[in-house]
Amino acid sequence: MDKREKELLRDHYTGQLEMLAEKARGLKKSSRPVAPDDALGRLTRLDAIQAGEIQASALRQAQAQQAGIEHALRQMDDPDFGLCVECGNPIPQARLLAVPGSRHCVNCA
Repeated sequence: MDKREKELLRDHYTGQLEMLAEKARGLKKSSRPVAPDDALGRLTRLDAIQAGEIQASALRQAQAQQAGIEHALRQMDDPDFGLCVECGNPIPQARLLAVPGSRHCVNCA
């Protein structure tokens, strides 16, 4: 992988991190627990709790994606970055864009 390809990946990953950070901020706000003294009906309270759990799950997923991208950014200067750990062939840039931190080519995955 040449310098230009790495810079394109770095720019893409940085943009993804910014987007995920913004998404995580919004999800944190919407996944707050429902206070027991809120004047909600029983079904409305259950709906609010369920919606909060869905938002919390989405937050965990966004945080996991952030961690994967941060790991990929740290590994970019490694000479083996972008090479499959199984066969040693280059991992296509499209795969690295779609799955940050991929360690396997499509065939070995």
